[in-house]
Amino acid sequence: MRKTTVLIILSALLISCTGKAVDDIFNDDKGDKAGGDAEQERLYAWEKERTSLLDYDNMVLIYGGGRHRTYKWDEEAFQPYVTYTDEGGIEHWLFDCFLFLEIKDGDAKTFAKGYTEIPANLRDWRNLADYYFDSSMSLGALNRAVGAAMKRMGVPDCKRKVVISIPEPIKGQKDWGSVSDGIMLDFSIDLHRIEACKWYIDYVRSKFNQMNYKHLELAGFYWLAEQAGTTRTIINQVSRYLNELQYTFNWIPYFVSGGHKEWETLGFNYAYLQPNYFFTESLPYSRLTDACQLANVYGMDMEMEFDERVLTGWGYRLKDYMKAFKENGIWQNKRLAYYQGGTALYQLARSSKHEDQELYHEFCKFVVESVKQ
Repeated sequence: MRKTTVLIILSALLISCTGKAVDDIFNDDKGDKAGGDAEQERLYAWEKERTSLLDYDNMVLIYGGGRHRTYKWDEEAFQPYVTYTDEGGIEHWLFDCFLFLEIKDGDAKTFAKGYTEIPANLRDWRNLADYYFDSSMSLGALNRAVGAAMKRMGVPDCKRKVVISIPEPIKGQKDWGSVSDGIMLDFSIDLHRIEACKWYIDYVRSKFNQMNYKHLELAGFYWLAEQAGTTRTIINQVSRYLNELQYTFNWIPYFVSGGHKEWETLGFNYAYLQPNYFFTESLPYSRLTDACQLANVYGMDMEMEFDERVLTGWGYRLKDYMKAFKENGIWQNKRLAYYQGGTALYQLARSSKHEDQELYHEFCKFVVESVKQ
């Protein structure tokens, strides 16, 4: 038996016996440890105070971190997502939760199976998290946008919630990176895939603690893979780790994807079903009613979907979502997630066209008034 094989088996046995998360953060391929066991295993202040999982009504998807993105999430970009000013000049809080995610890095690396052929490695995962915690953009900009709104509106009833996506540990990858004792994780081994996820969770927790945001609360994490697929064997262990720390585990499977019916058994706390109606004009309105019925049958929440095409004549399809969600017991009864392409809502808010402004107000009122009863 080769020496490397022995080391991998011993590593898997050690992880299985100890149940510890990966403790090391590596700055190069050899592994430059930053932080130790005590820092990684301790609970942060907000974790000690939290007695249950957090809830939220309206979660907007914020894509960023890939080089292919032509926009930046600065304070000005976040403003239309934080608050909404109606036709009478009254300003309202808008989304209460922000999901930060990315599917690829723009340089041929993918954070989930199916987008490019080259799986992202440890360094790519860490760079993505570092992008979210860049003080000038992303979470820092959102924190400042909320603070600026508070000066105008006063303190909201709760901090704005933040959910961070976990890249998919793609089955079979063998070059992700090294962990304790310099052993390269092998993603054909489920224990190694789980430990990579735990490392990422702990890294995000430590960065959030370091930044000390006044107006944001780390509420949970999101599983980037949109079907159970080869991740179904590890999801429950990741969920258990998160729930022990009082974080929610969120999922947004596409329409009738593998695992959507068993989302609770898999280990997710909140699962939002994608109707996938907006993007194909040939799909009939019945797709929305079918999706609503599925969500009601399986106890799922739902995602509303639109992108920049709402500004070029596709606004009627966004209106279809609002109509169907109201008619089928989704609005005011379910948690809602909002896919809006890149910055479609920002563009809608800033558009000078009358029809765009009408759609913008209709949509924002739908969000503001959709708080669960």
